[in-house]
Amino acid sequence: MYIFKYILKRIALMLFVFFVIITMCFVLVKMLPDMPAESFGKDMELILTRREGLGQIKLHRENGQILYVRYDSKGDILRDENGDPILTQKGDPLGRPWYDRVPILQQYGTFLTRAVKGDFGVGETYKLGSEVWTIFKNRLPYTVVLNLTTILISIPLGLMLGIFAALKKNKWQDHLISTGVMVFVSVPSFIYAFLVQYLFFFELGWFKATVDVSNGPFSWSYIFTAIPAILSMSFGTIAGFARYTRAELTEVLTSDFMLLARTKGLTRAQATVRHAMRNAMVPIFPMILGEFISIMSGSLIIERMFTIPGVGELYIGSIQAQPAPDYNFFMLLTIFYTFIGLAAGIVIDISYGIIDPRIRMGAR
Repeated sequence: MYIFKYILKRIALMLFVFFVIITMCFVLVKMLPDMPAESFGKDMELILTRREGLGQIKLHRENGQILYVRYDSKGDILRDENGDPILTQKGDPLGRPWYDRVPILQQYGTFLTRAVKGDFGVGETYKLGSEVWTIFKNRLPYTVVLNLTTILISIPLGLMLGIFAALKKNKWQDHLISTGVMVFVSVPSFIYAFLVQYLFFFELGWFKATVDVSNGPFSWSYIFTAIPAILSMSFGTIAGFARYTRAELTEVLTSDFMLLARTKGLTRAQATVRHAMRNAMVPIFPMILGEFISIMSGSLIIERMFTIPGVGELYIGSIQAQPAPDYNFFMLLTIFYTFIGLAAGIVIDISYGIIDPRIRMGAR
């Protein structure tokens, strides 16, 4: 009963924090200069019409045609001596479609209504005219496959190195693993990416510099050619698992209950597997869940370096788009990463009670 109430409370807090973050991002984005609509020329009407459909602006029309007005260098509408806007023709280089902004709270309500339906608009500066949700949905499998492969490789290798180092505490094997762990934890993943590309592409010629995505994200050709990217992301993750496992298992192995288990006739291997590992996994398993989230964010640069058409590359591409960042892509990807991070926090907390039944979440 306690854990049920605790989960409901955490979900409610998560949704509140999620709502606050998305609201802040939306308001701050709307406070930025409206550069895309001022820089498109012949595509401007298409973008503004789409924005009107999303409830962001209200275009001025006459007989079904969009009215054009002239703007000064500051972006203000030029007016005549009577205060009326100076109308102009569509081909006028100084003219732009005449529209009014919808109040921001009304825009936000429309945004939330459409976001629930998966409608986040179209690309305005990045992937011009493409549906934002469709592009995101098509790219997500590439990131998921890359990250899952990385985490599935990193977990067993990291745990094995950490267990071996703990069992060989203060011996040369422990010192060698600990030194390697500190080196690999300290170096960013994109540095490994440069080294992996140099070794496996330029020197050995085993892999291409880029990943083959012609057959889709679930093809063997994609997974095989993505091995350099997987290795680049795995080094730091393996080192992190090994460090935490070694630290926790070393502490558990020196506990009194381990001495009692040995005096009852269990061998060192039996005591380690049956008792030490179970207790050591209490803080390690939540760390595994948290590591998956860090990999999701850490793949931003790796995907760009190996030209993987994933969510990370999409995020960077939308931010670096010219003449201005694509705010529609930015909002969708912000929602995606925010939700994953908050949901992972709940899963991590609940996992403590699942791994160790002695822990009762929410009990007093």
